[in-house]
Amino acid sequence: MMDALADYRDAQYVIFGVPFDRTSSYRAGSRHAPDAMRKASENFESYNHFFGIDLAELPIHDAGNLEIYANVEDTLRDLYYDVREIVKDEKIPIMMGGEHSLSLSCIKACAKDTEDIGVVVLDAHLDFRDEFEGEKYSHACVSRHIIEEVTDNYVSIGVRSGPLEEWKLAKEKGIRYYTPEDVLETGPEDIVRETMEYMDTEKIYLSIDMDALDPAYAPGLGTPEPFGLQSMQVRDLIRGFAPYAIGFDVVEISPLFDNGQTAILGAKLLREFIAAHAYNNRGSK
Repeated sequence: MMDALADYRDAQYVIFGVPFDRTSSYRAGSRHAPDAMRKASENFESYNHFFGIDLAELPIHDAGNLEIYANVEDTLRDLYYDVREIVKDEKIPIMMGGEHSLSLSCIKACAKDTEDIGVVVLDAHLDFRDEFEGEKYSHACVSRHIIEEVTDNYVSIGVRSGPLEEWKLAKEKGIRYYTPEDVLETGPEDIVRETMEYMDTEKIYLSIDMDALDPAYAPGLGTPEPFGLQSMQVRDLIRGFAPYAIGFDVVEISPLFDNGQTAILGAKLLREFIAAHAYNNRGSK
């Protein structure tokens, strides 16, 4: 990643790719996203004018792509231990997926020593299935497993797709979610404020499934869903949540299905997260 110039020892932010998409159910290809995002980042200036921060001067390290396996269980197992090392070293893990199933291990690793962690997921889909196409840890089940295996202090933003059973489950369990219409009506700043008040914690994990965005902004996706969030809305949500985040990911970009624009946007949102986090956490490690 451009501007990730620090070595691991000195870094506060550790970026890594996980090129895994074996459970992708519609359009595979997110395994190509980490390298596509790195390539896209070469286009950007290091200076972020909104925050007045030069990313080239921040302690950012790119650890490259992590090892994956043929099945999701083995990949999730080793990913958890890899991210645990980053967390134990008091650094912020930033994952470039890959598919959304991978977020579960990153969240578990961040939650291990954080009892009151909250999880904010931007996603078009509820992802509350117990299993999908015979695979328990499918990308279509990630939010169900987050809630059942990590924490029910959970909020999803951008949701607009799921079978009737999942909508019923969300209502029965009182799961907080915001549709794109909610974001348009309420505004990103108030959504952030409401979410943080609801979660009642100062530490969250923030996961960005790029299909939360409308395909007009992000066409290169595994499971595109129309009527989604606008790119500037997602930017503003990231800016609002970043100060509280102890981990972050961008997942589900499938570069095979566009001309690079989704990887460009994903890389830009990742950089926006780092700038926002650094700006709001100045003076702390």
